[in-house]
Amino acid sequence: MKLTLVGSRYFGATVFQALLKDGAEIARVVAPAADDRLAVAAQSAAVPVHILENPKTVPGDAIADGTDLIVAAHTHARVSDEALARSRLRGIGYHPSLLPRHRGIAAVEWTILEGDPIAGGSVYHLSDGWDAGAIAAQDWCFVAKGETARELWERALAPMGLELLTRVVRHAAEHGALPAHPQDERFATKAPMIRRTISLSEEGKAVATSLIVTAIGADRPGIVSLLSDRAQGFGANWAGSRMANLAGQFAGMVHFEVPAQNAEPLAQALRGLESSGLRVVIAKVEAPPAPAGRRIVKLELTGLDRPGIIRDLSRSLAQHGVTKSAVTAFALTFLAYNFKFLWAPLVDNVRLPLIGRFGQRRSWLWLVGVLVMAAVAFLGSTDPAGALYLVALAAIVLGLAATLARITSDPARVLGVGSGRLAPGAPADLVLFDPSAPFKVAADTLKSQGKNTPFLGHELAGRVRYTVVAGKVVYEQ
Repeated sequence: MKLTLVGSRYFGATVFQALLKDGAEIARVVAPAADDRLAVAAQSAAVPVHILENPKTVPGDAIADGTDLIVAAHTHARVSDEALARSRLRGIGYHPSLLPRHRGIAAVEWTILEGDPIAGGSVYHLSDGWDAGAIAAQDWCFVAKGETARELWERALAPMGLELLTRVVRHAAEHGALPAHPQDERFATKAPMIRRTISLSEEGKAVATSLIVTAIGADRPGIVSLLSDRAQGFGANWAGSRMANLAGQFAGMVHFEVPAQNAEPLAQALRGLESSGLRVVIAKVEAPPAPAGRRIVKLELTGLDRPGIIRDLSRSLAQHGVTKSAVTAFALTFLAYNFKFLWAPLVDNVRLPLIGRFGQRRSWLWLVGVLVMAAVAFLGSTDPAGALYLVALAAIVLGLAATLARITSDPARVLGVGSGRLAPGAPADLVLFDPSAPFKVAADTLKSQGKNTPFLGHELAGRVRYTVVAGKVVYEQ
């Protein structure tokens, strides 16, 4: 059985030694460089070596005459059709994954990033598709908790590759043919190269990108670990999160801060979670650079309560040119939230001029939309240094508008239902209430088990006449 071995580095050299030890005849070694470890091992064993002129392609003339089988062991060069045609049984290669999963150059890294509990190796037929040829042999192993890609490769996948390649070559020598089981394309995934670079950024330029990730799916243990494992692999910082269980569904929003060059690879890795049953939506926000001569500072104060905290903080801010009036102006932004108990009566009882005739809450909802657009446009086009108090006023208006939205349209939107509005095509869910209809409170008409109430025998005003759900009358009085 005459072989041409195409490969490189430690794994290629190790396969070379294992095949020789098993009695295989290696007619030629193809390597990317003369000082490559595989080339050196071949020269020491007096085996002819062909050095590739193009490290991306193995040409036909690189294959030894009379070759029965080409064996690829850690090569990034594509074995051309001309080269395969010069081999009686064409060629096989080893891929450190359970093909068709993780096709590509970074299979072991993606096994770790995807959180796969099981890994494996495949000897496959070299073909036109990238790692897409029929399977000749496969084996699997567990992935240890906390194991890195390098540790998994050295502990299990590299020894597995030696054993599988040796077994398949021995089978070919004994039977004159190779096992071939087509890959199931339904389970194919890609494992593209993960690029890690070191770059220098000029002072004042944005060096981090924010990814706002929303994940929704059936609640189960390990979802948070899946997110954090992927973030760690790309040098991302978990800056903040909000998570909840709603009707058995996990709903989470996470803010990742990641180096700009890793933002898109991390986003791709997170989108890969959709194969595990999660729906993932990602918004990318480039951090704006600070103006020339300034830095953006976020201040958080935490500590044991004691007298003088505000005095010390105010003194420190004043020393750096931050006035108390400026801090106070922006603190007023929170008034809209602090007095939110006032806004519901306002929305229910104050009729807006001109647009109030279109509906009480609908008119307020339109007003909220206009206020939000105006405030955002002003904040985006105004330099705070030149119009500090106007910017603070716009922020207060924005806070007020957000608070009003919470009592008009937000409840239905947050719950993900189409109710809470009267519009053509919307669900006909409504109650018809007669505020002037009188009724007398009687114990036998109360629906609760407890009949004790100070209103027994009293005549009150206001009755529900109809309740309509999805267009059907479910209650009528």
